Amino acid sequence: MREPIILPECKNEKVPEAQHPFYHSVEIQTRFNDFDMLGHLNNSAYLQFMDLAKVRYFEAVTGKPLDMKGIATVIVNINVSFFSPTYFGEPVSVLTACVKISQRSFVLEQRAVNPMTGDVKCVATVVMAGFDPKTGCGVELDAAWVSDLSRFESGV
Repeated sequence: MREPIILPECKNEKVPEAQHPFYHSVEIQTRFNDFDMLGHLNNSAYLQFMDLAKVRYFEAVTGKPLDMKGIATVIVNINVSFFSPTYFGEPVSVLTACVKISQRSFVLEQRAVNPMTGDVKCVATVVMAGFDPKTGCGVELDAAWVSDLSRFESGV
């Protein structure tokens, strides 16, 4: 059994408490051009970091490198709530968990956090759906994806 990631408690009472454990985290390397004139991480950079974290998450879930030809899902919705700025030089990691799975879609929760303080910078909900690139239509998720996601999130 894998142990869930434990971070220091977030002191911001506006941040919703996670309703599930996180088993995956990616440390993010920020760049100078990710920051605005006030020294805050630009909001658009978080989405890039979350995309990187999704790739690493899927590799951890499947146990193999992500094959772009084998991707049969697309993002259909992203909602991000911002709670605290990330400053230049501050460490940031992205936690990812699959919080809901159905036959045609699944929902990821991603949190950008300072891993040293537990300060939650933002929380994103990402809905991904099965997709057939040949027809351009939605399809049921591959049974192997569903099985892999369920196994990974059970902590096994």
